[in-house]
Amino acid sequence: MATDALILTLPGPEDVARTVRLSSPDKAIWPAHDGNPAITKKDLVDYLLAVADPFLAAVGGRPVTLQRFRGGISGEEFYSKNPPKGTPEWFRSVSCTYPSGRRHPQLVIDEIASAVWAVQMSTVTFHPWPVRAEAPDLVDEVRIDLDPQPERSFADVVEAAGVLGELMRELGLQPWPKTSGNRGVHVYARVQPTHEFLDVRHAVIGIARELERRLPDLVTTQWWKENRGEKIFVDFNQANRDRTIASAYSPRPLPGAPVSTPLSWEELIGADPASFTIRTVPALLRERGDAWRGMDEAPGHIEKALQLWEADVQAGLPELPFPPEYPKMPGEPPRVQPSKMNAKNWG
Repeated sequence: MATDALILTLPGPEDVARTVRLSSPDKAIWPAHDGNPAITKKDLVDYLLAVADPFLAAVGGRPVTLQRFRGGISGEEFYSKNPPKGTPEWFRSVSCTYPSGRRHPQLVIDEIASAVWAVQMSTVTFHPWPVRAEAPDLVDEVRIDLDPQPERSFADVVEAAGVLGELMRELGLQPWPKTSGNRGVHVYARVQPTHEFLDVRHAVIGIARELERRLPDLVTTQWWKENRGEKIFVDFNQANRDRTIASAYSPRPLPGAPVSTPLSWEELIGADPASFTIRTVPALLRERGDAWRGMDEAPGHIEKALQLWEADVQAGLPELPFPPEYPKMPGEPPRVQPSKMNAKNWG
């Protein structure tokens, strides 16, 4: 017999209580794994309540896309951008512009009750935009995604992340690493919200190309997989409008319920990303606090990174490909897989 729904009373702003109904709390979201029992919807809610403060520091006040699953992580996957039907009236939203030019509202996670309600709506992973709801066209967070090819180890990614961190510091950006929740590493920097998405994308490409020059045998900026070899791809397209990365402290829909976990640079060396899970991260936070504490206190600027981009343009390096859902962009090379290009048609 199914467990009765739970009625949760959660704190809201100015001591206003929020009530969230949690149906089927014993429903398995992650199956049993490696000798551990299945993780339920209620377990996921308990996790979010345990990490509420650092989670909200990372995701709060930003437009967010919800990665949802019908029937647990092995079920149908879909992304919610528009507020789902039945969104509580106290849930904030903000109008966002998409690459096509159209606009529609996206939810904003301002309080932990919002995140718990999202879990009731089958959300597993939270994908915030790198902007604040008050200025949704001005980027305040540089995000660099180091995505290893299958032949590369996590230690290889950590090596690349360390050199990336040094480079970012040279450019006036304070780097903050986290595990991706899978095999990669994400490195963030808070920046002044003075530039829009295309400028920030170009700044990230400038950083990526310089990292590739410093680590030519380890790192690549090649968009097409067939050209990457066994290297670590710096996914510059994650800096585009409407392209998002799993939030810090967000669970991932993978066996064992791994969490995208902020770490210190010292902790990153020798880390096992699979060890940071819904079961283990709350204890880590109780032990040493949030590794990203202080991120907001000294935002940097992207001007020096943009200078790298501009110097490469002057040297003849081209614009790089955009994601397939984007309209054709100025200066973009042919959006055709290199092995399928016809030399008669493409220079």
